[in-house]
Amino acid sequence: MVEGDAPIRAFLEEQLADDGFQVLAAEAARPALELVERERPDLVLLDTALPDESGFEVCSRLRAGEPGRTWNRDVPVILVSPRAEPVDRVRGFARGCDDYLARPFVYEELLARMRAVLRRTNRRRRLLAVRDLTIDTAARLVSVGGVPVDLSVKEYDLLLALAREPERVCTKEELLREVWNFRSLGRTRTLDSHASRLRRKLNEGGGHAFVLNVWGVGYRLVGAHTTSEGEDTRLLS
Repeated sequence: MVEGDAPIRAFLEEQLADDGFQVLAAEAARPALELVERERPDLVLLDTALPDESGFEVCSRLRAGEPGRTWNRDVPVILVSPRAEPVDRVRGFARGCDDYLARPFVYEELLARMRAVLRRTNRRRRLLAVRDLTIDTAARLVSVGGVPVDLSVKEYDLLLALAREPERVCTKEELLREVWNFRSLGRTRTLDSHASRLRRKLNEGGGHAFVLNVWGVGYRLVGAHTTSEGEDTRLLS
């Protein structure tokens, strides 16, 4: 929640916490962007009248991304604004917001709009896409270039763990804990053998080699910032 007015910020923080939300609050654009980068929120509630920058521009920055930032550019955003004219609403949606609420508003309406936006985005989260690799998490189906790929249970779980943050290197310890529930690395070759089979299956068509071994650290999916082709890597969320 990014709100420049301290009493309103305190009121909303208390009410939303009572309604089951974990609330991370900021009073201005700069700390808000730091929060979004560090905490990866499910929703951004964004005041348009901030002390250091217009909320419209903050929304644009979230959508466009910035060098060195890895925040989720598709994070849902609700703009809250004292400007209720149609031109202002259109401006907000043009900047990439998912909903626009004018002040004064009733708290129950804000809550209903937040839940509606989260329902929509949660449905979209069932599909992960990285280059021409697609993962339907609801059906546990994987395809490359539209061609289905048959994976074992652990191969699929490993792929999903990597695809959630396709440009981040996941350490071996992290992957062994998440996929196999191992408490320590030990001398197991389980991860390496599964990663090798997963890489081979995803690359059967001769396309991109998705699973990259970062020697001495772990694995990740090949991302946009590490390819010479300049291709895009996206997480649809």
